Amino acid sequence: MQKIIRGLHNLSSSATDCVATIGNFDGVHLGHQAVLNQLAMKGDTLGLPAVVILFEPQPNEFFAPDKAPARLSRFREKVEALRCYSIQQLCVLRFNKKLAQMTAQDFIQQLIVDGLNVRYLVVGDDFKFGKDRQGDFAMLQQAGKQHGFQVVNMHTFAVDEMRVSSTRIREALKVGDLVLAEKLLGRPYRMSGRVAHGDKRGRTMGFPTANIHLHRRKVPLNGVYAVQLFGVEGEPIQGVANVGVRPTVGAKKALLEVHLFDFDRDIYGEHVQVHFLHKLRDEQKFADLAALMRQIEQDCEQARLYFKS
Repeated sequence: MQKIIRGLHNLSSSATDCVATIGNFDGVHLGHQAVLNQLAMKGDTLGLPAVVILFEPQPNEFFAPDKAPARLSRFREKVEALRCYSIQQLCVLRFNKKLAQMTAQDFIQQLIVDGLNVRYLVVGDDFKFGKDRQGDFAMLQQAGKQHGFQVVNMHTFAVDEMRVSSTRIREALKVGDLVLAEKLLGRPYRMSGRVAHGDKRGRTMGFPTANIHLHRRKVPLNGVYAVQLFGVEGEPIQGVANVGVRPTVGAKKALLEVHLFDFDRDIYGEHVQVHFLHKLRDEQKFADLAALMRQIEQDCEQARLYFKS
C-alpha cells in the first residue's frame, strides 16, 4: 500500500480515476480478501489504482459505543493486514457528527465523484450511508449511471455453506473455537502491539511475561491460550498467553500477557504479533498467588503438549 489519505479535506480534486470499495474490513477475513482480490483484478484490467475506504471509528462505535461489538482488529492491525493485498491507497474518513449528518447525495458527490473519481465501486448490497441511512445500493447504482461509474455488490463468500462474517468470527472466538476462527480468517487469529513494562509480578513468580497493552474498549476473546509470538529474532516463539483483567491480582484493565518458553531476551519496545492457536481455559480468580502459580505450571505443561501434538 503506497498511501493513506485521512479525511475528505485531503482528497485532491485532481485525483486520477480509481476502483474502490467501502467497508469496515474488521478482521480482513476471507470474505474481505475475496473483495480485495476482485477489486485488484478490476484495477489491473482498467489500469487504475485500487482504493479501500474505511471509517474510523467504525459507525456503530460512534452511534452506540457501549453496544458496539468488540473489534477483531485495531486500526493499525487492519492496515498491516491490508498491506498484503494489491491496494494502492487507503482512504480513512473520521466518522464524527459532521460525517454522520452528511446527506447521501453529498456523500456520493464529495467522496465518490469529486474526491476519488471512482470508476468501479464494490459494496455490500445491504450497504447504507448518509444521514439517517438514506443512501443504499440502488441509489449508488442510479448515481453511477449519472456520473459514469459502475457499482457491483460483494460476492458472498461462504465456508461450510455459511457466509463468512466478522460476527461469525467473534462468536467462534467467544466460545474458544480457534480452529473455526482460523478457517474464516484464512490465518490464525492474532493481536499485535508493543511490549511494555509491567508490574514485574510474573518475573517474581518464575513466569516472566511480555506485556502488551490492547488499546481496545472491548476484547473479542478472554482466557488462557497456547500461542506463537512473531516479530523478534527466532520467530515463531511458542508460549502461553493470558488475555483479561487478572482478577487474582485485582487489576481492572484488560492486558495481553505472554510467557515465552525457553526465552530470556529483553524485548521491551518491540512491536510483536501474537497468534492464538488453542484455548486452554477461561480466566479465573484464585484464592492466592500460590494457587495461581500451580495453575500457570499446568497451563504451560498443557501448551507444551499441544505444540508437541
